[in-house]
Amino acid sequence: MQTLRSLLLDVWREACRHIEIAEATENIAGMLVDQMPLQLVLVRRLDRQRACLETVAVGLASPRLPLPETKTECSKDQTTALLRWCQTGTVVRGRRLDSSEAPLATIVPAGVEGVVLAGPLASAENPTGVLILAAAAGQTFEPRHSEMVQLLLEPFSVALENDHRLREMAALREAAEAEKQSLLTRLGRKAIADTVVGADSGLHAVMERVELVARSDVPVLIVGETGTGKELVARLIHNRSPRQAGPFIRVNCGAIPTELIDSQLFGHERGAFTGAVETRPGWFERADGGTLLLDELGELPLAAQVRLLRILQDGWLERVGGQKPINVDVRMVAATHRDLAAMVAEGKFREDLWYRVAVFPIILPPLRERREDIPALAAHFAQRAATRFGLPAAMPSDEDVAILRTYAWPGNIRELAAVIDRAAIIGNGRRLEVAKALGVGTITPASSSSNGQPAVSAPVSPLEILPLDDAMKAHIEAALRHTRGRIEGPYGAARLLQINPHTLRARMRKLGIAWRRFRADDAM
Repeated sequence: MQTLRSLLLDVWREACRHIEIAEATENIAGMLVDQMPLQLVLVRRLDRQRACLETVAVGLASPRLPLPETKTECSKDQTTALLRWCQTGTVVRGRRLDSSEAPLATIVPAGVEGVVLAGPLASAENPTGVLILAAAAGQTFEPRHSEMVQLLLEPFSVALENDHRLREMAALREAAEAEKQSLLTRLGRKAIADTVVGADSGLHAVMERVELVARSDVPVLIVGETGTGKELVARLIHNRSPRQAGPFIRVNCGAIPTELIDSQLFGHERGAFTGAVETRPGWFERADGGTLLLDELGELPLAAQVRLLRILQDGWLERVGGQKPINVDVRMVAATHRDLAAMVAEGKFREDLWYRVAVFPIILPPLRERREDIPALAAHFAQRAATRFGLPAAMPSDEDVAILRTYAWPGNIRELAAVIDRAAIIGNGRRLEVAKALGVGTITPASSSSNGQPAVSAPVSPLEILPLDDAMKAHIEAALRHTRGRIEGPYGAARLLQINPHTLRARMRKLGIAWRRFRADDAM
């Protein structure tokens, strides 16, 4: 007969060898048959939230035996008594309906009528379940069997805890997969990877440069108009680099208030300034080991450019209020729609920083210079719109593509995506109403033809459409001219434009609008 020590060693081996507790319990039951009059082994998990015991593993000495019930509901009193017994850590012996051992009526499932041995399973003083060994019909357990079961509680507790963690991981994996599918549906994608439409045509030269620079660690400067896909190219560089397992973080430099730039980029220590109630790492620290995209780099003030230069030179930074340098390993990708070289000549951008960030420039062509990609892009966005809005997929017709090709696209690909979304909504799944979405061929109610019928407006000429920044600049200047340069207050331009004064000032700085000029005009 196998010695107790070697038996326990084999039990521990089986308990730790298998990820799922069901297989381990089946194998251990086969080992115990030679040691005691065993009919079956049960492991039941205690679910305290649902107040029930659930059978998670069954080891049968005879395959012909019927399976006991898998779930036992517990009342509040039964749960309290069960937890009290679990805290004792003792093995009890008796029958399911034996009133002398109160917990057995709750612990042992229906269908197990013989003598049983039951012990609590726990992890770090927290009850997790019970172990039940049922004797064969007409037989009983001896006191030495109770001692043996007492020794089995620890390996079975470990096996149950491993099984519990496996279930949690499976649940988290399912939740993550469901969240991913929901996100893909909202984005209108079939895969998490970014799709590059035009990689073999209009963006062929760009993709070649991405492949050249992705494996290295040099800074990259992506230059292109608004909406040309600068962030997409930055993500491609990250995903094809040795840093792809690290974080990819995008920071819009133009959206950070001037007084918070240092704190946002480099972090701050607790108490460094009013409101700094805790130490906070900046974006560079969060991107450690990965890639940091500094979008709209030209919006950084000169003071922040000095500190950025130090990080690029030696990889060290200091938090606001900090007294010791911190080393970070970050690959920086910068993006801008501005002419940084011209800004250097005007003294608005540091020359030494320019040489650092422009090691490997990538220039993205505007959509008007890659019109051959418009049919594929329109089809891509049409499929995405159908997925996002739950509509039947409607592809652009040849007439739609002809209209799209004649438009100037000042907002580039971002504007094209918005137009296709609008066309899909107007068409309601029947077709894409591209002409209506672009405002081409619409009926003008205020005018009529010579025969009294409503007139149809002519297609808008691309020459009549200003670039978005120019149109915004003209609109803000008109408001400032009307308010004589006043920004805040009940008669200010911010109230007139229905925009926050701080936001208005930020846009004015971005567009190069000086409010003093309008007050000077008024004084003349």
